[in-house]
Amino acid sequence: MLDVDQLKQKALEIRKLTIEEIGNFGSGHIGGSMSIVELLTYLYYHEMRLDPSNPKKEDRDRFVCSKGHAGPAVYATLASKGYFPIEELKTLNQGGTKLPSHCDMTKTKGVDFTGGSLGQGFSAAIGIALGQKIRKIEANTFVVVGDGESQEGQIWEGAATAAQWKLGNLIAFTDFNRLQLDGYTEDIISMENIDTRWLGFNWHVQRINGHDFAQLDRAVQNAKKVVDRPSMIIMDTVKSYGFIPGEGISGNHSMAYDMKTATKAVEALYDREGGKR
Repeated sequence: MLDVDQLKQKALEIRKLTIEEIGNFGSGHIGGSMSIVELLTYLYYHEMRLDPSNPKKEDRDRFVCSKGHAGPAVYATLASKGYFPIEELKTLNQGGTKLPSHCDMTKTKGVDFTGGSLGQGFSAAIGIALGQKIRKIEANTFVVVGDGESQEGQIWEGAATAAQWKLGNLIAFTDFNRLQLDGYTEDIISMENIDTRWLGFNWHVQRINGHDFAQLDRAVQNAKKVVDRPSMIIMDTVKSYGFIPGEGISGNHSMAYDMKTATKAVEALYDREGGKR
């Protein structure tokens, strides 16, 4: 059963950890990290079959963060789940860290594939899902891409390939927050017709509020019933959601701030959301 209140509380914790993690270093990819916190919370605390004590378990569900700049939120989620101590979040981007700016499977326990070169993680997720299917492993591969990332041709080559192979065990998400490094996606390459693009590639497509756990759950459960094609769940989100100084503004892809600002931002977040501190 979906416990929305519990998931909301956990999402607050992950947001707090992400804000402090970046504040401790002094700058980082806050925008795209914060917009997928509900997705990460839902997958890691409700949906995915995984075991932090055995992170390489063969029949686990896999998660690929193709928009690798959201690494800080992934790290906060993994730490809260017990893959490594929460104290390690303070090493983000430091010399010798296991937590680089973008997700790296060779460095971070619990990361299933390296992200960062946009489109690369999506292609890898397709390969992982195909491998599961060939080996008859009863598991799903989940992958998240950005709306700016969706301007990459590699995404659409992958879309055609995954549909050709009828990868019903591949469930993808688009973080549709309408902002990318250089500004609004609408001003660069419009993605407003993204639903019909995925439909045209013969994917099962749904569109939801990406900050709503009930909608996330319904969409994922619907997607799991589709076995003859991959699924795309387009999440309408607010970039930097929860880091109130940067919410929805251009220029929030990466922001510089210190721990004093981080502390105030966390206080403002809990005051607004009404969570337990």
